[in-house]
Parts: sequence; C-alpha cells; structure tokens
Amino acid sequence: MLAGISCGLLDQYELFDVQRVAMSEELASYDPYALPPEDVKEPPRSLGAALLKIGPGIILAGTIVGSGELILTTSLGAKNGFVFLWLILFSCVIKVFVQVELGRYAISSGKPTLGALNELPGRIFPTHWLVWWWFGMMLCTVMQLGGMTGGVGQVLQLAFPGFSEQMTAGIVQLVPATKGLFAARPELVWAIVTCLAAMLLIYHGGYRRIEWLTTIIVVSVTTITMLAVAALAWTDYSISWNQLASGFQFQTPPAGMMTAFAVFGITGVGATELFYYPYWCLEKGYARFVGRYDGSPEWEARAKGWIKVMQLDAWVSMVVFTISTVAFYLLGAAVLHPQGLHPEGSQLINTLANMYAGPFGPWTRILFLVGAGAVLFKTLYLACAANSRLAADFVILAGAAPAGVAKVRLKIIQRFCLFFPVLALVFYFVLHDPKLLVQLGGIAQAITLPMIAAATIYFRYQKIHPALQPSRFTDGLLWVATIAIFFVASMMIPQQFRELSRLVVNLF
Repeated sequence: MLAGISCGLLDQYELFDVQRVAMSEELASYDPYALPPEDVKEPPRSLGAALLKIGPGIILAGTIVGSGELILTTSLGAKNGFVFLWLILFSCVIKVFVQVELGRYAISSGKPTLGALNELPGRIFPTHWLVWWWFGMMLCTVMQLGGMTGGVGQVLQLAFPGFSEQMTAGIVQLVPATKGLFAARPELVWAIVTCLAAMLLIYHGGYRRIEWLTTIIVVSVTTITMLAVAALAWTDYSISWNQLASGFQFQTPPAGMMTAFAVFGITGVGATELFYYPYWCLEKGYARFVGRYDGSPEWEARAKGWIKVMQLDAWVSMVVFTISTVAFYLLGAAVLHPQGLHPEGSQLINTLANMYAGPFGPWTRILFLVGAGAVLFKTLYLACAANSRLAADFVILAGAAPAGVAKVRLKIIQRFCLFFPVLALVFYFVLHDPKLLVQLGGIAQAITLPMIAAATIYFRYQKIHPALQPSRFTDGLLWVATIAIFFVASMMIPQQFRELSRLVVNLF
C-alpha cells in the first residue's frame, strides 16, 4: 500500500541529474537530514539563548496532548476518580529518558529513527523486521487518528448544528443516496471538512510553520486547562488535598486495569512520539549544526552542546504535556466521576463538555467544544505530518524509491500528507467510535514500547560516541524506564488480546 503511493516517483527521478542533487547545496535546500559542512554552528552558551533554540519537544507535546489526554485520560478519571493520578505522572516523566537517548543518537549520527533501526543486529531481509513492525503499529495509530477525526466532527456538530444541517442538505441534494447516512451520523460532514483541512495545512507545511503554529496552540490549550482546574476551587467540584493524596496510594483497581495500561501506552511520550522525535530534532537542525563526525575535539564540543539543547527541549516539553495531562485527568476525576458520567460512543464529546458546563455553567460549553476541536485537530495534523516523514523513509528502505535523492523523498512526503488524513477518515467511517479507535492505537503503542526501549538501550551502549555518553544518574533512570515499560507490557499484553477479541466479536 505504501509503495503504491510512491508509484510514478521513479519516472520523475529520471528527470533530474542525481549528481547535481547530491551536492551539499541542493541537499540543504531539499533535505533537512543532510549534513553540509557550511551549516555547522556553535551551540548556545546561555540558558536564554538555548531556550530560543528549542522546538522539537513543543511539536511533540502538541502530538501528545490530544486524544489520549482529552478522551482516555479523562475517561480514566471519570471511571476511577483520583486513584490513578500516580500512574499519569509516572507515565509522563519516566519515558522522557528513552526520548532523550534517541535524540542523543540522532544528533550524533544524523540518522532518523527508521534508518537507525534498520542497522540493528538480527536483520535477515534488506529491511529490518522492527521497521516492518513500525509499519503495522503505524496503521493502528492511524485508527487513533480516525478517532480524532470523528471527535472533531462530533465537536463541531455540537457547536454549530445549523451549519451542519446546511452542508448536509447541500450534499444530499447532489447525492440523494447519502441522505440516510448523514441523517444517522451528521458529524460525518465535519469529519470530511477536518480531513480536508489537515491535508491543506500539512501538504506544503515545512518545519518552521509547524513549530510556530503548534507552539501557539499548545500554550493556549495548556493555559486554559490549568485555569479551568484552578477555577474548580470556586465551584461545587473543588478538589481537596485528601482527594489528591488518594491518587498517590499506588492502587490499581482490577476494573480499571485495561484502561490504565492503555493510558500508560498513550499518555506522555508514547511509542509513536519516540519514533517522531529524532525526525523533528533533525529538521530543527541539531545534527546539521553538529556536522558530520570527523574525530576532532571541536566536533565533540559541538555535539555535547547541541545535545544539552535537545535535553532542555525534551524536559521543557515534559513539563508542558504533564501539566495538560494531569489537568484533564483531574477534571474527569473531580467533575465527571461524582456524577457517574462516562464518556462513550456517540455521546463522548457531549459528556466531556459537562466537565466545563457542570461547574461553570452552560455558557462554557461552546468554549469547551471549540477548544476540544483544536486539541484533537492539532494532534491529527501533527501526527499525519510526522507519519508522512517516517513513511517516506519506509518506502526508501523497502527499496520502492531511490535513497539519497532529496527531491524524491519530498514528493513522497507530500503524497503521504494527502493519504494519511484520508485513511484516518476511512477508519472512522467504518468503526465510528472515537474512544474505541483511540484505545486501539494506545494498545498498539503499548506493545511497541518495549521494542523501541530495547533498541534505545542498544544505541546507548553500542552506538553512542564515548565522549557523548550520559551520566550514571541518567543511565540509571533510562534502565528504570525500560524495566517499567517491560513490566507494564508483560501484564498488559495478555489482557489486550482478550479485550481485542471481545471488541472484534462485538463489532461484527
């Protein structure tokens, strides 16, 4: 399927001179993963200057704070109250140590994630099996994007029902056979609009546009959510210190285990974000600023400096997405749980709106709907943009397109920027339950987490230059993260297969 999308690119490849494109100047124009010597830069020397160079982590936070936080995390709080607060915090913090090590290797080697995985030992075929595993996980996470597409559709349908009726009437007039479909599922009109908007936004969206747009949305969403939680103190749903303390008793109610493990997979830095992060670091220019390894002390100094910038970037983003994640969880636990409201099915978004309308009055409902739409749409377009970059590498590694030709890679990325939003829409059209789709994506990520964590350990001890190795403290926490990921996966995978079997039986 992915190779088919790149069909015709080999013909275009013959139209330009490969040697000319391979020159550093051309690669710098078309390939953000190139390492031309003229782009080498010294790292910033002060904290203020370093903060001006962060960005990949904010894009990652934009991907993280989405369906998992708005839907699964809130649902976990609605069903279980405050009991899983410790798990939310642990999930957000611990996986960052894996993220940082992947960033360290990307900056020092200049290799994106799939290219690095393709060099792992144990490769039998031309493309490593873990690269193919990513392909399967990616399809499951596109189901998750389908849940976001449907979620945005539900949000906009609730916020602007009159406009939905007008659009539906126009479509039915053109295609009368769709009358029954849109009558039963009026949010599909908005889901289609969402798909088209994502395609338009990312088709020509380079790194800079994605970074500044995401920064604005992430800062706005985080601020509003924090204010909403703080404002609960003046309502009937105020949060007491005893309630917060109950969230740190490390309890795991059996009824909430499946959802809890799915949340561990999808909140904080999930498997997909771990795959994404090295790509955004490379597009930001960290590896290009370091330059190609030449064994000199100057290279080592530059590499250490830009790795420190990357670490700052990762931890700033951790603070941002942790605040947002905890805020959504607290809203679900404090507002929805006492009322016995569980966000599910076609009423999912309408139920979530009660997090604001209940404490603050009906006037906040429209604000929540618009904000929820922005949160879900942001994650949708960022994930599609990132998946397009990885899918282009996958096509190249699989031998369906030439390697090292930046113009070909760019065209493949653009085609996938059109393909993934459409595929997400198709998944929602077929399964039409946002929460189910999001949970399927979370399960796929949780199964993949041990694999990417093990690969990270290999990079750390076999690939990282001796001068760039992390401290013992960071090493220790990387091992804690890896052990925790494997432990959760060992408990979760058998339950997941049973749950998936039940879901498939109920679906068909």
